[in-house]
Amino acid sequence: MNTTLLIIVLLLGVILLTLEIVALPGGVAGVFGVLLLGFGVWQSFLLYGNGVGTTILLCSIGLCVLLLALFMKKKTWQRFSLNEESDSKVNQLEPIVKAGTRGVTISRLAPTGKALINGEQMEVHAINKFIDPDRPIEVVGTEGYRIDVVETDDNRFD
Repeated sequence: MNTTLLIIVLLLGVILLTLEIVALPGGVAGVFGVLLLGFGVWQSFLLYGNGVGTTILLCSIGLCVLLLALFMKKKTWQRFSLNEESDSKVNQLEPIVKAGTRGVTISRLAPTGKALINGEQMEVHAINKFIDPDRPIEVVGTEGYRIDVVETDDNRFD
C-alpha cells in the first residue's frame, strides 16, 4: 500500500467517524470509520514501524477530537436538528357534538357505524343494542373520539 492511499484511508476514516458522532445516526458510518482508521493504523505499523505507527495513531485520535470540537463549536450539528417547539396537546378535542344532539343512522350500528349528525357524517357507537339504518338517534355522551348514541322514538333533529 502506498503512502497516498494510506493517507486517504486514514482521512476517510476520521471523516466518517466524526460525521457519525455529529450528523449521521445509526452506526454505519461510525463502523466504517473505525474500520478504516484501524486498517490505516495497522498498515502504518506494518509498513513504517512502531515509531511512525504510534505517531499516526496519535495524530488520528487528535484529528478526530479536533474535528469534533470544531463541529461542536461552529454549531454545525444544529443545522441537522429540529429547532421548532410544538405546543399542541394530545387528545384535547373540541366536542364535535354534545349530549342531547339528534341525528339519523346511515349504516347499521353493530355497535359501531355511521350516522348523520348536524349535517355531518360521523362514526358513532350504539349503547345497549344494534340500530338499523335510517333510524333516529340521540347522542348520550362523548369520550375522546367516541360518540355514544341511543335510538329514539321521534324523528326531530336538532
